[in-house]
Amino acid sequence: MAFYPRVRAAKQTPSMKAHGKEAKALSFMAYKVGMTQILGKNTHKGSPSFGQDISLPVTIIAVPSVKVFGVRAYTKGDIGVQPLSDVIADTVDSILQRKMLNFKKPSQKKASKAEKKTKKAPIDDKKTYTVDDFEKEMANIEYFTLLVHTQPSKLGFKKTPDISEVYMGGKKEEQLVYAKEKMGKEIEIEDVLTEGEFLDVRGVTKGKGFQGVIKRFNVRMQRPKAKKRRIVGCISPWTPHTVMFSVARPGQMGYHNRTEHNKKLLKISDKVAEVNPKAGYPNYGLVKEKYAIIQGSVPGPAKRCISLRKSQRPERKRGAQITEIERVLLE
Repeated sequence: MAFYPRVRAAKQTPSMKAHGKEAKALSFMAYKVGMTQILGKNTHKGSPSFGQDISLPVTIIAVPSVKVFGVRAYTKGDIGVQPLSDVIADTVDSILQRKMLNFKKPSQKKASKAEKKTKKAPIDDKKTYTVDDFEKEMANIEYFTLLVHTQPSKLGFKKTPDISEVYMGGKKEEQLVYAKEKMGKEIEIEDVLTEGEFLDVRGVTKGKGFQGVIKRFNVRMQRPKAKKRRIVGCISPWTPHTVMFSVARPGQMGYHNRTEHNKKLLKISDKVAEVNPKAGYPNYGLVKEKYAIIQGSVPGPAKRCISLRKSQRPERKRGAQITEIERVLLE
């Protein structure tokens, strides 16, 4: 019931809301590489294997730096909040136009042919905001977010970046100061997350297309003598005379937005030789940039963009835990 409606995600790039007291970026965008195992000593005292050498499944995440290309201000609307305007950095990577085809800074807007003949400047009904305008209208602004894009060209498997909003902590005055400082610059994963803490991971799961009730909901199959086996025996009663939404029905399976809580961040490193198998990871290849190791699995296939943030729920230490990795099992 927590997963309804089971529909395709509106976009493949996830975005996460986050809350914090520090005036800094609260989430980070990365790319899934694949899974492997690590070897280390169990440090959870409540576990039966406490103090013993154990192996745990982990996910390797490629974490190249993300770049801030703008800041967005939100103001009160009729219902909730609504975006007021964006301020774009003076220096923007040309690779950004691969994703935003009509993206132009105000200084790049050219006059039309008719305007050139009359020698008139292009008329722009919409006001172009600057950071100074945000400071003047601070009383009407609720909060700010960063506009960031990834740099997948560093990884080698694609050139088009992924774009998302990143929430910031602290007061709105502190958020604007932080945004001005980071405008046009890069943010590393160490600026957002630290080793040993618990994370929330959000991503779009593997798409499996249109599936029946047996695969989609694990419904029990009918007996061999039945006319049809891979169906639900009865989809509704006579009263009420309708099919309830809770009845298992065929439909879309996979390609859903999913958030998994309390995944432990075990390690951040740039020593790729420690995690690269000889043949590379299936459907990905070799890790070329900085990477992170997260305990457990992560939604989505290899090469898919995921979002990471510090855990917003109380941490639960269940099962085995490893604090120091002895070695990564690549074979």
